[in-house]
Amino acid sequence: MMTTLATQPSVKVIGANGQISLGKQYAGRQVLVEEQEPGVWLVRTATVIPDNERWLHQQKAAVDLQNALIWAQSNSPSDTHIDAIFEELNGEN
Repeated sequence: MMTTLATQPSVKVIGANGQISLGKQYAGRQVLVEEQEPGVWLVRTATVIPDNERWLHQQKAAVDLQNALIWAQSNSPSDTHIDAIFEELNGEN
């Protein structure tokens, strides 16, 4: 359920460099700015996902991660056979 934060409009002055301040609480955040018509802008905070990480946010990756977490919870870590594992990793079969 989304809640809407209703605030009173505030007057901002666009500086000589073309910038306005939205407040320190938004410092460093990425935003989407849409010009809906001349002089009317919609500014929304956003999280940008790099192209090479987009696969992490797809359903298959979420299912694979969930399965891995379930497996890890039911299979305690063990250092038995560690020498055999290192030999296999180093191609020393």
